[in-house]
Amino acid sequence: MDMGFKGGDAPPVDLLEETEELYRDIAGELALAMKGVRQGEVKDAKAAAQAVKDLRAAFQMVMEERVRVEKLRRQVAGVGAGRELDLDAARAEIGRRLACLRDAAGG
Repeated sequence: MDMGFKGGDAPPVDLLEETEELYRDIAGELALAMKGVRQGEVKDAKAAAQAVKDLRAAFQMVMEERVRVEKLRRQVAGVGAGRELDLDAARAEIGRRLACLRDAAGG
């Protein structure tokens, strides 16, 4: 599988990095809104509630992107379902089955 970019193709946006940046921005907004709420500014309570919702959505996006990245890394590494392909065991199993076929054909 060729994962390189050829010619004038621009590299894809790093969604994980972008999502984490969004998460940091929203966390900063939440901190400012909470500071206003503590000082008695009621209008900041609405902003804080919205920032919490945005933060939750950003967190969900970060987690989903991390799962996608990990899945892609496993595919590139050739590891499936958490196990590596054991060629020695496969070779031994093929030999065992061939021996069974030879014994069955001779009897």
